[in-house]
Amino acid sequence: MKTSYKGLCLIIGYEKFKPVSYLCPAGYPTIGYGHRILPGEKFGKITEIEAEELLKKDVEIAEKAIEKLIKAEINQEIFDALVSFIFNVGETNFRNSTLLKLLRSGDYYGTIMEFSNWIFAGGKILKGLVKRRAEEALFFTIGAFKLGKI
Repeated sequence: MKTSYKGLCLIIGYEKFKPVSYLCPAGYPTIGYGHRILPGEKFGKITEIEAEELLKKDVEIAEKAIEKLIKAEINQEIFDALVSFIFNVGETNFRNSTLLKLLRSGDYYGTIMEFSNWIFAGGKILKGLVKRRAEEALFFTIGAFKLGKI
């Protein structure tokens, strides 16, 4: 499965384009559309096209994590919600999350509620994360409803 246009819009809506590196609220060097700069990566000022290429690579990492980690029944809306979530929190945090455990157990209600626990960065609640998690939970809820899981 691949991230839909709506899923990409979800991510881009929260990851505003920044042509130069900055520290995200969690304290990580970041550039473009929320690309976490990895050790060894060096960037000056980048274009939106370069930022889109980084975004595509980061989204592919999230997509592969879903393929690898999720055995539960999902559809496009759930997939898009999870890609946005993993893009933001990282594969390791997702792999170790209660959200994944609940989804694997088939607890779609619990999974939906778990999104709201991921609203902190740097030890503080961020309004942007509150809104993002609510939107991801909405995508997930619509998908779960379509599957007859809620």
